Amino acid sequence: MLEITKNYVMDENQQPIAVQIPIADFEKIEEILENYGLVKLMAESEDDERLSKDEAVKYYQYLKNKNVES
Repeated sequence: MLEITKNYVMDENQQPIAVQIPIADFEKIEEILENYGLVKLMAESEDDERLSKDEAVKYYQYLKNKNVES
């Protein structure tokens, strides 16, 4: 299990309003989510159109770039 170091940011009433995490932890979480998304993308394609890992990565990058441009 990924151990995440968290620093809570509090408002003037000492209520938590945000969390800070180290960049390394964030990048690991991002990698896990992207890998999960790739597996889902590969699984959702039609059996006769099943994507290879390389095809799924290319398609994911296309979608990611498309969303950034929007």
